[in-house]
Amino acid sequence: MPDSNITKRALASALKELLEEVPFEKISVSDICQKCGMSRKSFYYHFKDKYDLMNWIFDVEFMEKVEPLDYEDLMIFLSNLCSCFYQNRSFYRRAFKIKGQNSFMEHFREMLEPIIQYYFNNSLSDIKNQEFQVHFYSDAFISAFVRWLSAKDCVPSEEFIQMLREVVHVATEINESVLEYEEQEDTDYEP
Repeated sequence: MPDSNITKRALASALKELLEEVPFEKISVSDICQKCGMSRKSFYYHFKDKYDLMNWIFDVEFMEKVEPLDYEDLMIFLSNLCSCFYQNRSFYRRAFKIKGQNSFMEHFREMLEPIIQYYFNNSLSDIKNQEFQVHFYSDAFISAFVRWLSAKDCVPSEEFIQMLREVVHVATEINESVLEYEEQEDTDYEP
């Protein structure tokens, strides 16, 4: 492993350890460096700030190990994502609580939206409102992830994914029902 990755992983490990004891807002770059015996110069050589380090952890733990667009469908991708979240739930529970610019939530949303766009490309109904629909679904998934990870008795990822599948299935049935109704109304009004 190149020295760069060793340094980054040491900084990541230090941040994870600190997060178990201290809220993210109260952790400084100096705290992270002190925890792993590195200089601030080393930190800033690799990361812009502690938010960048937080996002790098997700990118390395999950995004580098998967190719999101190679999955058969979105739910399989989400299943693997939830598995990662569940295995590291203490970290991601805290990560999702971080607010502000460059936060993990913002980084995650930027990753998730193009994936939703890709998988829903043929099924999003109205081209002119696709951006709204992508935002709607990403907000729904992110809210569900946050609620799930924040629960005192966080159910295993397999159980959570099954609940997501059921919700998506019901939403699909509702959408089909609405489309059938609209088609029927259109034929009813033909002169």
